[in-house]
Amino acid sequence: MLRALSLLALLLWPAALPAQSEGDAAVVRSDILVLDFERLFADSAYGRRIAREMETAGAAIAQENRRIEAELIEEERRLTRQRDDMAPADFRELAQAFDEKVQRLRSEQDAKARGLGERGDAARREFLEAAQPVLGALMRETGAQVVVERRMVFMSADAIEVTDEAIARIDAAIGEGEGLPEAPPESPPEPDVPVPSQAAPPVGDPPVAPIAPNPEP
Repeated sequence: MLRALSLLALLLWPAALPAQSEGDAAVVRSDILVLDFERLFADSAYGRRIAREMETAGAAIAQENRRIEAELIEEERRLTRQRDDMAPADFRELAQAFDEKVQRLRSEQDAKARGLGERGDAARREFLEAAQPVLGALMRETGAQVVVERRMVFMSADAIEVTDEAIARIDAAIGEGEGLPEAPPESPPEPDVPVPSQAAPPVGDPPVAPIAPNPEP
């Protein structure tokens, strides 16, 4: 096993040869480049801005959920206190209205959480679309034929890992990306630069506080 790994490492090294870019900075030349897409997005100026916005929006939804929960709990307590002084039919009518209110509010808050998740997915598609020309230029400069997601690589030479270089170039090209057009909600077209489909997992939904249970009729 050790001999096989050593041989694999030796085979990988000749594929990554230093070249000179227009700015006389050393740039690797390799048929294969390794890229950590998750870090490419998260550590970019664009990705950091999206993370801040998503955190703020998620916190606002969570705070709203807690407020709604407290209001529903108090309303449920009022109904419970009124139960003994009301006719059963009247109480059932109020209880049904309360139940419908709970269901409506739960649906509205769930929709907000889903919308936030979809916004995160759209941001990743927007970032990938904006990054394609930069990654394409990097591929041409290095002579690469394919870009491989780092999580799919068992072993590689450090010289062909270009995530840091890609981040620097994308930041220089689009900055925080505030002026970029929003990506459409549907699936994006096939990218020109090979990127594995699992490289952009959806952003998780914000925490949603539970809504108070329905009162017993």
